[in-house]
Amino acid sequence: MKKYFATYFRNFDYLLFFTYIFLCLFGLVMIYSAGMMVGIVYEDGTPDYFYRKQVINLVIAAVVFCIGAFFPYKHYSNKFVMLFGMAMMAILLVWLNFAGFGREETGSQSWIRVLGVSFQPSEYAKLFIILYIAGSFYKKSLKEKSIQYVKPNDIGYPIAIWLIILLSVGLETDLGAFIIIFMIAISVVFLSGIRGKSLFRFFTVLSAFGGVLAGALALFKHDSIFNASRVGRLQVWSNPFAYEQGSGYQVINGYLAIGQGGLEGVGLGQSVQKLGYLPEPQNDFIMAIIAEELGVFGVAIVIGGIGLIVLRSFYIAMTTKDPLARMIAGGIGSWIGFQTFVNLGGVSGVIPLTGVTLPFISYGGTSILMLSLAMGILINVSMYYKKDKKKLL
Repeated sequence: MKKYFATYFRNFDYLLFFTYIFLCLFGLVMIYSAGMMVGIVYEDGTPDYFYRKQVINLVIAAVVFCIGAFFPYKHYSNKFVMLFGMAMMAILLVWLNFAGFGREETGSQSWIRVLGVSFQPSEYAKLFIILYIAGSFYKKSLKEKSIQYVKPNDIGYPIAIWLIILLSVGLETDLGAFIIIFMIAISVVFLSGIRGKSLFRFFTVLSAFGGVLAGALALFKHDSIFNASRVGRLQVWSNPFAYEQGSGYQVINGYLAIGQGGLEGVGLGQSVQKLGYLPEPQNDFIMAIIAEELGVFGVAIVIGGIGLIVLRSFYIAMTTKDPLARMIAGGIGSWIGFQTFVNLGGVSGVIPLTGVTLPFISYGGTSILMLSLAMGILINVSMYYKKDKKKLL
């Protein structure tokens, strides 16, 4: 054990670790600043309401991070670990469909309550689908001697699990999570190393199934998918200023916050838009407050930090000899990258607003817990990658 820890810290990825810590602490400061008015008016009357809750979230996240960092990533292809993860996913999805809540507030039933604490199963699904598909493909590659020779029919089971998760999330109409989980799995499949012919066959079948799924959702869940909230978001995306007193209110005030910040910002804590003009500024629209208070420099710091993690993830994925490490590292990098794009795209009006958090920065317990576990796993992958690289020199 002593030898393991000595090897671990000798190959520890301090760049990833300190970038992760910095983003979490930066987010904590911005949550305090962005959420102070909401805390005073709508919560317990104190400006540090969300700050205090996020501190608790980060303490728990630190424990989860350590578990991920010290648990050898090779074990995620173990049969019993995969079954445990799948059992947890099944319980959460059943729980969500029968006792979930949130539809009135967010347009999607995407939350459950665990011991009095709200939990979002789709956040767990993002990490689960990376580990499950990567572990399944890796096990198949061991039987075939090389992952290049794995056939589409050999990987049908993990893909079926992924599609069931997508169907469940789609039925609960959590559009942001649906898009991210879809793109994560596609990334892991591409990074697996399967031959082009097999990939073509796989995506042909997937496209056909996707068309049937989209048609079924549109037919049987028409009222939920095309409700006033979602139709309003599409209308706002095309012309937000035509709906400034309705569904475009949040987007327009986000624009005002970004425009007010300019290059240097108005100063930390000095935002005007958080004073009741921008709903829930500590969540999905926290980047608008960062832009207003810290300007372009603040935005660059956040994008630079997240970008560093994503690039480091893909560097490990592209240079490692281990297909399991490649799929896990690339999958985590894809998750963080896609989610950042969806969040910033919605805030800036590049894409329709879908309501996802900004990784490491936005307020939210489930999000920071799952991202911290993912970062721990990524650092564990990096540690083994660096150790194997030294052996080759």
